[in-house]
Amino acid sequence: MEIQAFAKLNLTLDILGKREDGYHDLRMVMQSITLADTLTLEENQGEGLRVSANLRFLPTGEKNLAAAAALRFWEALGREQEDLDIRIEKRIPVCAGMAGGSSDAAAVLRALNQRAGDPFSPKELARLGERVGSDVPYCVLGGTALAEGRGEMLTPLAPLPRCWVVACKPDFPISTPELFAQADRVKLRRRPDTAGLVAALEAGDLGGVARRMYNVFEDVLPARLYTRVAEIKNDLIQCGALGANMSGSGPTAFGLFDRLEAAQEARACLAQRYRDTFLCETV
Repeated sequence: MEIQAFAKLNLTLDILGKREDGYHDLRMVMQSITLADTLTLEENQGEGLRVSANLRFLPTGEKNLAAAAALRFWEALGREQEDLDIRIEKRIPVCAGMAGGSSDAAAVLRALNQRAGDPFSPKELARLGERVGSDVPYCVLGGTALAEGRGEMLTPLAPLPRCWVVACKPDFPISTPELFAQADRVKLRRRPDTAGLVAALEAGDLGGVARRMYNVFEDVLPARLYTRVAEIKNDLIQCGALGANMSGSGPTAFGLFDRLEAAQEARACLAQRYRDTFLCETV
């Protein structure tokens, strides 16, 4: 069985505060795009659960979210672990703020649910995904959605109007825990207009959505990294993007385009400097 695992982008990301359990309450508008990993699931002959990928540095045991998702699924179904090979063909960049690992886990949940005759509804499968990772419930359902709590409280939204997306991941790491810690220490200067963006979605106003995109993590990026992300966003705008934003905890920045030709130009321009540059559509 082969299944696609779609990347996600944050149209908005707001941190509302830190909770007693150590997590943060978030409010985010999420969007899935056609950039995707491909997962292949096949039974093996008594070898247990095995995960492999085209990137050798990825974990292959339960630390891989795809494996963890399979184990949680069988546990919820009351079944013993099956003999299964999961092969992941990675296209979504790793540590990019695009939920690549969570999307792989969600794809495994959907595939195993289908193999078992759909014992869980999509909402039940999303709740099961909470036990694997905070972004997994959204990745199970996909589309355009408001995510709250840790990301598990989901409200479907009007779809993003037809557009093209250029996403660009610069080649430097960002520590998500460090960004959360910095956000706890400072007063955030700007908040996204999430309500206004949701209203723009309902009105089918792509420009209104693009103008309201914002991610509070940009406020707490180290200066040299902020400059790099800002340069990419500016390049996207100069090429005709209606708006640009950073996704998740970064470092990927993306722009929304209403003209394919402009999106193609932006992709070609940025690809000269950044290998991980993608032209996509929404899902």
